[in-house]
Amino acid sequence: MRVSKRATSAIALSAAAALVASGCSSSDGDGDAAASKDGSIVVHGVQPENPLVPSNTTETGGGKVIDWLWTGLVEYPNDGGAPRNALAESINTTDSKVFTIKIKAGTKFHDGTEVKAKNFVDAWNWAAYSPNGAQNGTFFADIAGFDQTYTSDPDGPDGPKKAPTPTADKLSGLKVIDEQTFEVTLGAPTAVFPTKLGYSAFMPLPDVFFTQKPEEFGRKPIGNGPVKFVSWEDNSLIKLTRFDDYNLRDKMKIKDVDVKLYQDDNAAYADLLANNLDFMEVVPTSALAGDKWKTDLGDRGRNTVTPSTAFIAFPIYDKRFQNPKLRRAVSLAVNRQEISDKIFFGTRKPADSWANPLTPGAKPGNCTACKFDPETAKTLLAEAGGFSGEMVFYYNADSAHKDWMDAVAQQIKTNLGINARAEGVPTFAVFRQNINAHKMTGPYRAAWQQDYPDVENWVNPLFITGGSSNDGLYSNPEVDALAKQASAAPSLEASHEAFAKAVEKVDQDVPSIPVYFYGQQSGHSEKIKKLELNNVGEIDITSVEL
Repeated sequence: MRVSKRATSAIALSAAAALVASGCSSSDGDGDAAASKDGSIVVHGVQPENPLVPSNTTETGGGKVIDWLWTGLVEYPNDGGAPRNALAESINTTDSKVFTIKIKAGTKFHDGTEVKAKNFVDAWNWAAYSPNGAQNGTFFADIAGFDQTYTSDPDGPDGPKKAPTPTADKLSGLKVIDEQTFEVTLGAPTAVFPTKLGYSAFMPLPDVFFTQKPEEFGRKPIGNGPVKFVSWEDNSLIKLTRFDDYNLRDKMKIKDVDVKLYQDDNAAYADLLANNLDFMEVVPTSALAGDKWKTDLGDRGRNTVTPSTAFIAFPIYDKRFQNPKLRRAVSLAVNRQEISDKIFFGTRKPADSWANPLTPGAKPGNCTACKFDPETAKTLLAEAGGFSGEMVFYYNADSAHKDWMDAVAQQIKTNLGINARAEGVPTFAVFRQNINAHKMTGPYRAAWQQDYPDVENWVNPLFITGGSSNDGLYSNPEVDALAKQASAAPSLEASHEAFAKAVEKVDQDVPSIPVYFYGQQSGHSEKIKKLELNNVGEIDITSVEL
């Protein structure tokens, strides 16, 4: 499970839209326009896990940069509105199974080549061909022919068998009609399919991508978005600059964006207070006590809600964590309200559901394992045969997770008598590499920030067998079958009801532990006169004025 990137609900965020999309004070004078045109900003970031290839990026370190470098078929408005066309001229269907997609003519990649229909088809085929190893490959499972292009390892990453070679290297459901038009045929009607198309997995790739190794391309990526790549110094800085040939709605008002890659949130916060950092998405927990961040930042502070949930994930590939009674015991021993009150000073809400309630189709209160019930937890632990040895809870130490992870470990130690402690991994990139290599030896911090506004995004990537972010290798054939039924439902209403049944099965198995729903406290420098946050609380760099 990972923190991802994208949109939220037009309906669910209606009450919070003023918080999410409100801008800072601004002036329309000529001086401000000039300052913006040639100006630059420095924003907080962390080292990406992988080279920057859209369909192989499943975390926010690289994900937010990809969001700026690329523009997709649809976009998710900052004001919480419904998805709307971006690069797509039109997306038409009569049956939610066959879609005709026409893209706008005359848009360019950063190397000057035109974005054409084939750039989408080629990119999707590359991602859906499992030998290429794209982490987002399963996002193309809706498309006809996926079962011929994508195969899974039959006995897991540590087993002797290898995944069989696919029988096809291209999806039968993709067809280029002309330079601006392509057709997508799904395996079954899928009402949510157009909503997904703003997620980074579905971005186009330039022709040059297919002449290089993916990792070479990803170190010097070529997108089609409002900024283009300049340079990348590991664990230090990613430099971006305005793409002057960009001709869609969201053009840049400023010129340069430096993404400073921090290993310590407190150091980043000190830079923010000194106006050496222009935007920090989440202030450290040390600044929350007594609303210190409000005093420090004044009108430079921002408070919002996002469709994001913090989890503790289990490495179910480790035999010690394969008993669902043990996992439920750990969950019931966590006092979420105490963590919210004492660690986050009420800025986070205790989680009580598997999908964030800001999401269309999400059912509130459906996590029975989220209750605090230490007595039942002790009984379940005994029924599971107890736990031998040390239970280490892991987190990435370059962001503000130490306090709440220490609290979780201490609660497990106190309420279950397990020898538990928390341990930080120095950087997010190394942390994610260990997770993806299935090398975690204890429960670990995870989170989910939805990619597109539908409950499907909280089930298929996380809980179906082989899901793109099912990092703990959880598998339940009943969940798989119910999720498949839900994905192919004829309407969103029917889909949401079917996904609710799948979530009931997930709740019985407790493959992970929802801990809290995010609130977000952000800050910006004095030089920024206007900005907007997108639907998941990230800075919209195209809105920035100086």
